[in-house]
Amino acid sequence: MTAPDGQDELEAQFTQWRHYVQRRPELRQSDTEELEDHLRGSVDELVAVGLRADEAFLVAVKRMGGLDELSREFAREHSERLWKQLVLTGEPDGPAADTGARRDLVAMVLCAAGAAVSVKVPELFGVSIEQGDPFYGLNLSLFTLPWLAAFLAWRRRAAPGLIGVLVALFALGAVAANVYRLPDDSQSFVLTCIHLPIALWFAVGLAYVADDVRSSRRQMDFIRFTGEWFVYLALIAAGGGVLIAFVFGTFEAIGIVPEVFIQQWLLPCGGVAAVVVAAWLVEAKQSVVENMAPVLARLFTPLFTAVLLAFLVTFGWTGAGIDVEREALILFDLLLVVVLGLLLYSLSARDPLAPPGLFDKLQLALVVSALAIDVLVLLEITGRITEYGTTPNKAAALGENVILLVNLAWSAWLVLGFVRRRTPFVALERWQTGYLPVYAAWAWVVALAFPPLFDYL
Repeated sequence: MTAPDGQDELEAQFTQWRHYVQRRPELRQSDTEELEDHLRGSVDELVAVGLRADEAFLVAVKRMGGLDELSREFAREHSERLWKQLVLTGEPDGPAADTGARRDLVAMVLCAAGAAVSVKVPELFGVSIEQGDPFYGLNLSLFTLPWLAAFLAWRRRAAPGLIGVLVALFALGAVAANVYRLPDDSQSFVLTCIHLPIALWFAVGLAYVADDVRSSRRQMDFIRFTGEWFVYLALIAAGGGVLIAFVFGTFEAIGIVPEVFIQQWLLPCGGVAAVVVAAWLVEAKQSVVENMAPVLARLFTPLFTAVLLAFLVTFGWTGAGIDVEREALILFDLLLVVVLGLLLYSLSARDPLAPPGLFDKLQLALVVSALAIDVLVLLEITGRITEYGTTPNKAAALGENVILLVNLAWSAWLVLGFVRRRTPFVALERWQTGYLPVYAAWAWVVALAFPPLFDYL
């Protein structure tokens, strides 16, 4: 048995550790008990050789390795669990987990069906998606993201007050999309189509972290969720394209042309439903086998670093200016956002106690290169505004690049400090997650304030 000295404090530590382990959906109750028994045995051995109880606990936990590593080992040993989670077959030692999974499935089906129905409701009022009505360009995110947020809020058991905030945010988005009568060729129209989904995605993030809104770890989980959701949605889209090709070919072979059904029903309803289905898939396999986003970050960080450095060398060699038209500005901003995403995904999978290595230096080169490009773009935008005046596109790009500049500059400073072992790893992680509301606020400003500012005043 464990030494009696400090027994109460030690049991409290075991309780805290047990609760942490039980949050992992891939570990059964029997797995938790097995790990705890192993941990207690290690603590007893360390106490027997003279360590205090609290010291023995910390050393034993460190010896066991990271929980992510343990989870992967259990998942590899019991890989069939992933499929059982997805097909929701019953298991004798996990009835509660099975019931919860079935409820998640029902909630997902209801939310996906709600999204599919929502996208067809405007047709009752004469608004047709196949005619390219601009109404759908402005409101498409409002047909999908509220249902996705509802699914996540249900899974997180969101408090009534938070649900009220979510409803208010989506209502505000509906006002931004429909209160201004903007011409199709208006720059504010295009900016609203781009920035409103971004603003509403942060409302989805609020639903995702509903169980612990102030936790930086939950915010980091949402960033990882975003990357994996996008990957799953792309895979569903690719599979859906193959399915549509087969439907078209097989029915055409018997003299039936399903073009109307595909355009008016399958594509719009299936597309908005896939947004919810992709989120359910991410949640269903969360932390089982491996997270995708950190793996993609490891793969693409060297490639993006090489591309950015090559661009800077070419820019310095040729002396050519940067085109700051709308398409180019969107491209550069997306590139810089991807850089920050790669940094975030890498942070989410990194052991905070591990010393800095080559990959951390590679990330430093990536962030510094992105910072240099952002400075060049800002100089071009400022010069154009000074010479020709401001436009909605340039004003939006100026604000976005200023936000990116601050984030990239401080991130580069923190990464440099971490590489030089002067800055704690947690400082970089907290800075990145703490800066997310700034992006959300600017997206809301562009969607709500720019139309009246540039088209009505």
